[in-house]
Amino acid sequence: MALRTIRLEGDPVLEKKCRKVETMTPRLRQLVEDMLETMYDANGVGLAAPQVGILRQIVVIDVGEGPIVLVNPVMTMQEGEQTGDEGCLSVPGLAGQVTRPNHVIVEAFDENMKPVRVEGEELLARALCHELDHLNGVMYTSLVEGELHEAQYEEDEEGEEDEGNK
Repeated sequence: MALRTIRLEGDPVLEKKCRKVETMTPRLRQLVEDMLETMYDANGVGLAAPQVGILRQIVVIDVGEGPIVLVNPVMTMQEGEQTGDEGCLSVPGLAGQVTRPNHVIVEAFDENMKPVRVEGEELLARALCHELDHLNGVMYTSLVEGELHEAQYEEDEEGEEDEGNK
């Protein structure tokens, strides 16, 4: 596995639509592994192939429940609404308020090209919408209500304990 360079907002690759994956080749399988490693290294919850310069319909997501790999994902259901802060590894250090569906269903293939169905609520629903947008060349910054602001990250558990002991 290897870390890939995350493309930043303004890079034209982030504005392009991705092509479907017809067959899972060894090169694409390596891409999936590299995307997961890159996402974890950057402390992200999702990463889409165009964010590492590859115009293929592949996303990886982990909201703390283990990795999800989606190839050729299609949103088949969305309902409800949630508005909250959203950030992106391609727009480091910034966040903005975005309204997304609160409950979604996505159908796709996994890294073995086996059909999968992912149902997500709240953070997972937000991550699914965000990453699928990337596959269509849509950045979350075009959906922000108001202005972008500096991202506020939660302290790690050790830092929180130190705060409580003061």
